[in-house]
Amino acid sequence: MRQIGVCLASCPNGFYGTRSPDRNDCIKCGSECDSCFNRNFCLRCRAGSYLHKGKCMESCPDGLVPSDTKKECVAACPALCDLCQNSDTCTRCVPGHFLHAGQCHHVCPDEFEPNDSMECIPTVHCEVSEWSEWGTCSRSGKTCGFKWGEETRTRKVLQNPSPMGSPCPPTSEKRECFVKKKRCKPPKGQRRGEKKKRFNLQEKVTAEARRERKREREKETIDREESENRNKTEQRRRRDQSRDAGTV
Repeated sequence: MRQIGVCLASCPNGFYGTRSPDRNDCIKCGSECDSCFNRNFCLRCRAGSYLHKGKCMESCPDGLVPSDTKKECVAACPALCDLCQNSDTCTRCVPGHFLHAGQCHHVCPDEFEPNDSMECIPTVHCEVSEWSEWGTCSRSGKTCGFKWGEETRTRKVLQNPSPMGSPCPPTSEKRECFVKKKRCKPPKGQRRGEKKKRFNLQEKVTAEARRERKREREKETIDREESENRNKTEQRRRRDQSRDAGTV
């Protein structure tokens, strides 16, 4: 393109290009345009005016408001917005849409999820601590009297996940373990209790044995007395028989 005797790859701001078989020129835009497609269609306006349908306007038509960010006449609220702070920032979306960073979306962006207020909030994933050391090898709560047992290690949940966040992994693990087989010793208090129990049992057995011996002695006495009585009766019977025989 040619501008004031200089050839350029493209026209500078404030100019638009025209092409013909004979010449390609850069033509100046209208005074209100900072950039234009042709003399009658602006692409960007100078400071103090706002673009609307290719025209630069100092004030926007009814139903539109000026956007200082876009330098354009825009709707009073962003698209899909039910309530807004200004033309660039929505504060509430129409039903079925989700608010994120002042704009309304059909679905929340990646790593965000909706809350009860239809706002997109960051997704929270579960976080856990490092594993603890493996615990004592045991079986049924005991650490003796067996050869194979189990040992456990744990970790804590540091951050609970949000509804759409990654769930927490297992917080405990078990594995089989081997210990040297040994007999279990009862607790000290239990040993004293068992000793007392054995002593009481022995006393009970001894008392029962004494009572049994007494019953045996009593029975022997009764048997002896009965035997003596039988003998005396037999002797009287024999004397009576002898006397009767002599008389005859």
